[in-house]
Amino acid sequence: MHWVFDNNISFKKRALQLFKKQSIECETYKEYIQFLGVKSENITEIEDIPFLPISFFKNRQIKNKSKKFDLVFESSGTTGNQTSKHYIVDKKFYEYSYEKGFENFYGDISKYRILALLPSYLEQKNSSLVYMFDKLISKSCYEQSGFFLNNFNELSNVLKEDKPTILIGVSYALLDLIDYSSFKLSNTIIMETGGMKGRRKEMIKSELHKILSKGFGVSKIHSEYGMTELLSQAYSKGDGIFVTQDWMKILLRDPYDPLKIINTQNKTGAINIIDLANINSCAFIATDDLGKIYDDQKFEIIGRIDQADMRGCNLLYDDN
Repeated sequence: MHWVFDNNISFKKRALQLFKKQSIECETYKEYIQFLGVKSENITEIEDIPFLPISFFKNRQIKNKSKKFDLVFESSGTTGNQTSKHYIVDKKFYEYSYEKGFENFYGDISKYRILALLPSYLEQKNSSLVYMFDKLISKSCYEQSGFFLNNFNELSNVLKEDKPTILIGVSYALLDLIDYSSFKLSNTIIMETGGMKGRRKEMIKSELHKILSKGFGVSKIHSEYGMTELLSQAYSKGDGIFVTQDWMKILLRDPYDPLKIINTQNKTGAINIIDLANINSCAFIATDDLGKIYDDQKFEIIGRIDQADMRGCNLLYDDN
């Protein structure tokens, strides 16, 4: 097990160690720290670590300058917007991080049917979410596990068989499915990964979950929180409250003062994320999301910072 995942080492020690490493090895991050006038050797607290604005992933190679990359994840963005790219130096490390993260919340992957309703991601091809779930599907012991486009009849029949199942879907596709058929599921986890992708009107998360809960006949809707620029995912088992992995940490910053950290719980602020799995890029990211923190591991997404680009899906290119 890599030291970034080792809970026998305090999170603070791991984070500071990785910060010192990336402040030297990631050229863009090094330049940003120098621009701020921060001396990395003087940083002794997590709250004092500079967080790289997520927009830097749109026009810079954010990675260890001495290493070649295996893959490039790219956000689709929206029409006319520049996309973000995340250069993956070690895809095996990435695969370990999301598999371990998934199992931390849901246990042995092989025991579930994994059904993926991700048409917009599949249509755009090379999605990081598709990459991740393709690997998870391959570990399922059920032959019915797989991806579905718009073949709702087949998917409906599969869902109505009472077997341990996780159905992950983009929001608009899940709504389309319950318009096609109603369900009363007892052994299935419904997990939405956000995104109307211009196919339906936007709605607040609580309204979406209420509609999905009724349509699928389940009490709670699970959610996945991830992005191009992070290698790890947080999960919610209901009510829109996400829980991070042990190697992640959420901090809030003042939206009007990006270098000011807000330490008060239940107050809305801009989301800063530490993802130690980003070992070969930058683990300290200032996102464009607004949210609340309820304790060290739990947080809620409230919305987006004004004028922040809408995050699209992730695209993947092999470096051949």
